[in-house]
Amino acid sequence: MCGIVGYIGHKSAAELIINSLKKLEYRGYDSSGISVNCNGELFTQKRAGKIAVLDSVIDYESLKNCTTGIGHTRWATHGEPSDVNAHPHRDCNNELVIIHNGIIENYKDLKEVLIGRGHKFLSETDTEVVVHLIEHYKKELPLLDAVIKALQSVEGAYGLVVMSKKTPDVLIAARKGSPLVLGVGDGEMLIASDVSAVIEHTREVIYLGDGEVVEVRKDGYRIYDLEKNRIDKDIESIDWDIASIEKHGYDHFMLKEIFEQPETITNAFRGRILLDEAKVKLDGLRLSDEDFSNIERIIFIACGTSWHAGLVAEYLIEEYARIPVEVEYASEFRYRKPVLKKGDLVITISQSGETADTLAAMREAKAKGIKVLGITNVVGSTIARESDGGVYIHAGPEIGVASTKAFTSQITVIVLLTVLLARKKEMSFTEGSAILNDLVKLPELVKTILSTSEKIKEIAEVYSDKSNFLYLGRGVSFPVALEGALKLKEISYIHAEGYPAAEMKHGPIALIDQEMPVVFIAPKDEIYSKIISNMEEVRARKGRIIAIATENDKDIVKYADHVIYIPDVHKALLPILSVIPLQLLSYYIAVYRGCDVDQPRNLAKSVTVE
Repeated sequence: MCGIVGYIGHKSAAELIINSLKKLEYRGYDSSGISVNCNGELFTQKRAGKIAVLDSVIDYESLKNCTTGIGHTRWATHGEPSDVNAHPHRDCNNELVIIHNGIIENYKDLKEVLIGRGHKFLSETDTEVVVHLIEHYKKELPLLDAVIKALQSVEGAYGLVVMSKKTPDVLIAARKGSPLVLGVGDGEMLIASDVSAVIEHTREVIYLGDGEVVEVRKDGYRIYDLEKNRIDKDIESIDWDIASIEKHGYDHFMLKEIFEQPETITNAFRGRILLDEAKVKLDGLRLSDEDFSNIERIIFIACGTSWHAGLVAEYLIEEYARIPVEVEYASEFRYRKPVLKKGDLVITISQSGETADTLAAMREAKAKGIKVLGITNVVGSTIARESDGGVYIHAGPEIGVASTKAFTSQITVIVLLTVLLARKKEMSFTEGSAILNDLVKLPELVKTILSTSEKIKEIAEVYSDKSNFLYLGRGVSFPVALEGALKLKEISYIHAEGYPAAEMKHGPIALIDQEMPVVFIAPKDEIYSKIISNMEEVRARKGRIIAIATENDKDIVKYADHVIYIPDVHKALLPILSVIPLQLLSYYIAVYRGCDVDQPRNLAKSVTVE
């Protein structure tokens, strides 16, 4: 969740670390801190608030010759955001400092023991326990051995970096359950929780695995396990450019990412469609014909927006491939006793590939002997490495906390998976061809929706002062309603609920009055008449209606106060088109309300802790 940067090399560490932290601020932004090692002395600054607050108090000139340091931007778990609780944390003698992402589950027990041994604690965080524990072991051990010994006593998740003023030429980093990447440069090394922090300096990286510890010097590194056995790992190359994490003239990353969707949808299906055969090729699944024929049930496991993508998959796969599908919240799946059996296939969906609950659920399924596939965006992520196969969505870096382009790329891959499965069963060439031909046209159709953004902006202004919204849809449009409501909640702090339209009469209808905007996802499909009936029920109670409708639907204007049209496509592709106006609506409402769109309060991009 938090952003971590460590640097050792020949450049000014303070300036480099702050600039790198700014690229990680979407991972946490309630406080930040930095510590640099200057000729055997540690200089530390920490501030509550965003990185700009910290940046304003650092004396870069006095630190320009300091070439080793660590920095952190925090998403609070233990202890409120404050100067004291900000990382880095130090030991009693100010000889060691640590930055940490994760949760130390047994920190209270460890803290009690350490206090009994005379250690003084300054913060409310679980992280501070680790640096004191290392301090305890370092009395008799070298730094690397002391870190390993301390981690053998720690329970929980961590991605951490340790620095000692007595060894200014060394950083120690370790990972268990929280991502860390080592950037290998020319006479310099970087450690970060995300490749976006290192790409400006090197494209050569090593993804640390769970239970791995790395001793880093400016001219090399050594990787060990927690028994201090050496580990050899391959260096991988990052294949995207630093420009992809810049705004390029857009006011916010979220808006830029919404407008990138014609390109990212194309990237998700490029090279995977065989139009002449109306078939799909997804070699990364690593499933044989026998594996496909043995699938009796598919279980999608995900969180948040990715869970909504899983719901879309349930509708599509059950309708077209006739395979039973269940969609599970990862956080619930991992703590109950799921019934898994031969013939099950588990598919995890995670933009980051590092979502803690999804990872744990994946491992639970694998431990029961079930084949697990992953749909993820990040090459080298834990889900990508630990799953039996999978599909990258190729959406590129998504910096806005509220997911947009990743969602439509996930749905694009789910459509491909649906056709792949269905064509191996009873789907005809004609049906498969209809879906895939429309899918290829989709990027241009998305552009037509984006061209109506000014109209959507006008609608957003009308409703930007409302306190509640209701989103309704039927069939495959129901998950879209959920996603639309989530986007509005995330970035504008308006209470919003998504429901199946028919469920409105079972409770939510009590909320409807002239102050309640209701958003209907109302494409002209086989259940269109049912949606119209629901709209009439809302109108009868003076609710205000915003409808997402199929182009040339002239009837719907009789029922809706505002209509946003989307192009007519195969119904399997409707979720991709219908969600884009909802993304824009939530974005513009948040802007009118003066909200921080890219960094909404209390949220972080990748949830790598429980």
